[in-house]
Amino acid sequence: LVNTPANILGPRELFKEAKKIFSKSADKIIETEGKELKEKFPLVYSVGMGAENKRKPIFSEFIWKSKNKKTIILIGKGVCFDTGGLNLKLGAGMNLMKKDMGGAANCIGLAKMITEKKLDINLRLLLPIVENSLSGRAMRPSDIIKSRKGIYIEIGDTDAEGRLILADALFYASEKKPDLIIDMATLTGASRVALGTDVPSFFTNHEKIAENLIKFSKLCGDPLWQLPLWRNYTNQLHSNHADTNNIGSSNFGGAITAALFLEKFVKKEIPWIHIDLMSWSLNKNLTSYVGGEVMGIRSLFHLIKDISNN
Repeated sequence: LVNTPANILGPRELFKEAKKIFSKSADKIIETEGKELKEKFPLVYSVGMGAENKRKPIFSEFIWKSKNKKTIILIGKGVCFDTGGLNLKLGAGMNLMKKDMGGAANCIGLAKMITEKKLDINLRLLLPIVENSLSGRAMRPSDIIKSRKGIYIEIGDTDAEGRLILADALFYASEKKPDLIIDMATLTGASRVALGTDVPSFFTNHEKIAENLIKFSKLCGDPLWQLPLWRNYTNQLHSNHADTNNIGSSNFGGAITAALFLEKFVKKEIPWIHIDLMSWSLNKNLTSYVGGEVMGIRSLFHLIKDISNN
């Protein structure tokens, strides 16, 4: 999925591929678009409204039911191509943007592992799927948009769009009161600057879950590295005209301020993990392969298996 170019894999095609994978196993598949999407998931709609009609945004949900009382919700960032919007990326920064749906692809892979191994857990897979395009309909820097949560967000940068679609999905997931929310996203270059391309960063509001995830990461050799939700950086998200800005005011700590933004949409009592990953292999030491890559989902699978058994 990650290697498929955006002229072939747009929002509709990505949803169809996920539907093809899960049509026999899922108990329910829900697709939201158009006017209903605008009402229920206004940030998803706003990010995707610049795309042409056949590439309009979709919010999709796949549900598996179990007798187990525990519920896990997976959320994958599905930006099928990211131009940066009106804050247009330079050519070099746009070359790999077919992989900006790598979070969605990894969550699809993780959901496939969970369902094929028949883990006894209630599972929901949420895929907000968009294309961040240029047009007269595209959102602008300084626009203010009301989120599903009801708080107003000032658009400081249209290229910080992934956190917007995740925000609506995270608040929707919180409404279901699950035992754990996991989101996966190709979210920030700052994470790659800190850890390189091979090691995804993760953030969590629950230290025991962090300890277990680190343990399982070491156990199966699938690297994940914890970064802090450093509260002192929250003021970087200040907006003079809305409840929050979508991007930090500093050139430093971008992965942390992005995670702090997302945390605003997770209800405090709900355990949450945010994975910021490259979803692309550039390593020439261990492999000659260059392309879309599975990252972190083996470790997450072991964590979810442990939760389902306890």
